[in-house]
Amino acid sequence: MANTLLSIQVIPKTPGNEDSIPYVDRAIEVIQQSGVKHEVHPLETTMEGELGELLDIVKKMHEALVEAGSPSIISQIKIAHNPKGISMEKLTEKYRPSTAQD
Repeated sequence: MANTLLSIQVIPKTPGNEDSIPYVDRAIEVIQQSGVKHEVHPLETTMEGELGELLDIVKKMHEALVEAGSPSIISQIKIAHNPKGISMEKLTEKYRPSTAQD
């Protein structure tokens, strides 16, 4: 079981003040290519895995954005770490619609 949830919102500066969405899309591609379990939300993406692995992905995200032309990036990161294990499903199960039939 994973021991860390990491949510990240990247705020890339763009070279000519153009739309930042293509840069955000590139950052999400890095997460998708990593193969870690993740959920994309409107304002952030949450990943589930091992702490070191997730921090490496954050580093790769920043590197990819610089390679794409972003002169600087701010990331807001939230980390929930539990050595005994943690999951998105367990933390949010009471808020998800029931699959049981009435």
